[in-house]
Amino acid sequence: MIDILWQTLDGTVYTMGTVFLMLFITGIMNEMGLFQRFSYLASPLVSLSRLPAAAASTFVVGLGSALAANAMTARLRHDGQLSDRQAFLSALMNSVPVYFRELFTYQLAFVVPVLGLYVGGAYAVVSLSTGLIKLLIVIILGRAYLAGEVISSLEPSPIAKEKSIIDAGRKSLSGQKKLFLRIASLYFIMTFLVLYLSDAGLLQSLNVAPLASIFRIPAETVIPLTIYVASPKAGIVLLGPLIQNGGISELKALMVLMLGSMFMLPVFTIRSTLPNYTSIFGVRLGVSLTAVSAGISIMVRLLVLLLLLFAT
Repeated sequence: MIDILWQTLDGTVYTMGTVFLMLFITGIMNEMGLFQRFSYLASPLVSLSRLPAAAASTFVVGLGSALAANAMTARLRHDGQLSDRQAFLSALMNSVPVYFRELFTYQLAFVVPVLGLYVGGAYAVVSLSTGLIKLLIVIILGRAYLAGEVISSLEPSPIAKEKSIIDAGRKSLSGQKKLFLRIASLYFIMTFLVLYLSDAGLLQSLNVAPLASIFRIPAETVIPLTIYVASPKAGIVLLGPLIQNGGISELKALMVLMLGSMFMLPVFTIRSTLPNYTSIFGVRLGVSLTAVSAGISIMVRLLVLLLLLFAT
């Protein structure tokens, strides 16, 4: 129990350090009216989805860190710049840049060299497609449900323009106290619960062999499949030699990856995504975001898996 508390505290301090910094920076930018200077970079997406200019700024930040982007979105929602619906769609859109970033840092740098051009390339396309589908859903829902939303302007008032960075910093700190304390406390609680459940074995008690047989996946791939659920990189490393040696066809390898992803995503969601979203946006909005984001990712892989089954 003591070890779990220390792990929780260590993870909370590291993550909340980033959150505190981004809340502070967001508050300063909001006070000084700087958001409109960055929003033009993602203005076409914002225009299509009918989100306010603030959402464009958080999307740009999401290219570097989804956590930082969501912290900014939460601060803007807290300050009344975003409604709940706008914050929901903005947070969902913030998760899109990571798919494009991972295309270069993970898919092309690791997956394709290990699995080969066909299997690794197809895996990368599925991952990238997930991000594009999320973006499309944001645009569709935005156009359907944000038509009547009151979108506040981020154009700075004359008073805001005259504020010094010191005054803006003081007001930012004053305005983020309650929000940061709520986020930090929720993150600590959720992280502790997840680590406790994981330590008790409730998140590891997963036997993929029965489902592997249902999907007609070769017995020799059950071990890489099981390992993939716990560690995608390790599973991919084990699967690579099987493909190269002809122990498994490329089509079956793709099926293993899709099935493994379907099992891995719920575990990853509970361990990482759920604590992040609920701590930053609150339980109601955070759980909704977690369910929708994970649901989209799982459904994409299920669809690909079914298509592969029909092809065999």
